[in-house]
Amino acid sequence: MTLSLYDSARGAKVPFVPLVPGEVSIYCCGLTVQSAPHIGHIRKEVVFDVLRRWLTVTGHRVTLITNVTDIDDKILAKSAERGVPWYAHAYANELELHRAYAALGLAPPTYEPRATGHIPEMVELVQILIDKGHAYVAANGSGDVYFDVRSWPQYGELSGQKLAEMEPAADADPRGKRDPRDFALWKGYKPGEPSTTAWATPWGKGRPGWHLECSAMAGRYLGDEFDIHGGGIDLRFPHHENELAQSRAAGRGFARYWLHNAWVTAAGEKMSKSLGNGLLVTEVTAKWPARAVRAYLAGPHYRSQIEFSAAALDESAAALARVDSFVTRANEVRGHTGAAPVGVPALPPAFREALDDDLGTPAALAVLYDKVREGNRSLDAQDADSAVTILAEVEAMLDVFGLRADAPAWASQRTDDLTPVVDGLVSALLEQRTAARARRDYAAADAIRDHLTALGLTIEDTPQGPRWSR
Repeated sequence: MTLSLYDSARGAKVPFVPLVPGEVSIYCCGLTVQSAPHIGHIRKEVVFDVLRRWLTVTGHRVTLITNVTDIDDKILAKSAERGVPWYAHAYANELELHRAYAALGLAPPTYEPRATGHIPEMVELVQILIDKGHAYVAANGSGDVYFDVRSWPQYGELSGQKLAEMEPAADADPRGKRDPRDFALWKGYKPGEPSTTAWATPWGKGRPGWHLECSAMAGRYLGDEFDIHGGGIDLRFPHHENELAQSRAAGRGFARYWLHNAWVTAAGEKMSKSLGNGLLVTEVTAKWPARAVRAYLAGPHYRSQIEFSAAALDESAAALARVDSFVTRANEVRGHTGAAPVGVPALPPAFREALDDDLGTPAALAVLYDKVREGNRSLDAQDADSAVTILAEVEAMLDVFGLRADAPAWASQRTDDLTPVVDGLVSALLEQRTAARARRDYAAADAIRDHLTALGLTIEDTPQGPRWSR
C-alpha cells in the first residue's frame, strides 16, 4: 500500500507521489512569535513530526522547513505594550517555542528561517508580481504594495471560494487599494513605528506582509515547486490562499499537496491567544508528563478537532503507563534470557496500513495497544521468545510516534530523576516482604504490600521476583 493523503486543494484523499522519488520537501507555516506557544499551536508540530518520522521509516529523505514570523503588526503592538524592542520580544518568544519543541520531543526542522532574514527574496518576489501586472504600488504615496486579486482568475482555488462572494477582512487597512479584497504584499513605513522595522525598496521604505513572507522563504529553500505545504486549518484562508495566488502568479508551481490539521478547542472554541483560552505548553507539561501530552496530540486523526480536557490527558498518561509496564517487563525477560534485540523489526502490517491511509494515527495506536496486550499474555504464559519479538515491534511503533521512553529526547529532560533512589528504597522493602513470606509472617508481608499500595505503587510477583510500578 502506498501513502495517501487528504489534499485540501483537491478536497479528496489522493496517492502521494513525491516530486523527486525518495525525497520529500515540506514547508510548514510556523509561529508568529507574538507570545509563547499554546498546545493549539504545537499540535501542528506534533502532526508533522509524526509524518516526517513515517516518511523516513518508509525510505524517504525529508527536508522540513518551518519558518518563524518575527515581524508582524501584533508583535509590534505587544512589544510596545511591554516597552521592549520588537526584535527582543520576538526572540524571547522564539526561545519559548524551542523549549516547547524540546519538551514534547520534537525533532528540529531541517531549517527554521526567520522572516527578517529574507527581505531580499521578498523584494524580488514583489517586483516580479509588479512586472507581471499582478501587483501595484498604492497611488496615495503610502509605499504600500498590493496583490491585485482580480488579475488572477484562479484566486479562491484552494479554499473553494469565489471572489464575488468574498468580503474584505474586518481589520483590513483600505488605504490605497483598488479593490478592498486586495491583500498587502508590502506595508509602507508609518510615522511612529520603530525605524528598525523599515527596509529600503524601489517603492519606498517598509516591511513585508505576512503572506509574502512564506512564499519567499519556501522558494528560497525548496525551489519553485515542492511537495507538501502544511499548517492549521485556520490558515487555509486567507493565508494559504494568498500564498498560492502570489506564488503561482509569479510563475512558480509552489505546493503540490496541502495538508491542514484541525484545531484544539477549549469549551468548543478554537484555542487562541485572542480568546484568552490558550493553554501554554509549559502550563500543560507542568501538570501532565510531556510524553502523555505528545500522545494526546498525536492520537486523534490530524483532521479531527480535539477538545481539551483533563480527563483525556489523564487517559493518555494511563495508556502510556500500561505500555511502559509491558516494555519494562519484557526488557527484564530479554535481559534474563540473553536474547539479542531484533535488528530491524517488521512493523505490523495493520500499523503500516493505518499510517499509509492519510496518517491514520488512531488505528495505528490501536495496533500498538493490541500488541501490548498480546505481549502481556505472552509474558504471563512465560513465552519469552514471543514476548521479546513483540517488544521489538512495540518499540518500533513507539519510535514512529516519538514516544519511546528511553529515547534521548525524554532522557535529557530527567535532570532530577529520582527513580534509582526510589527503586532502591522500594526494592529494600520488597526484600523485607520476601523474607517475611519465607518465614510465614504473612501479616508483616501484607502490611508492607498495603503500605506500598497506599503510596500509589503496584506490586506484581513474577517468576523473576517481585517488581513494582507506579
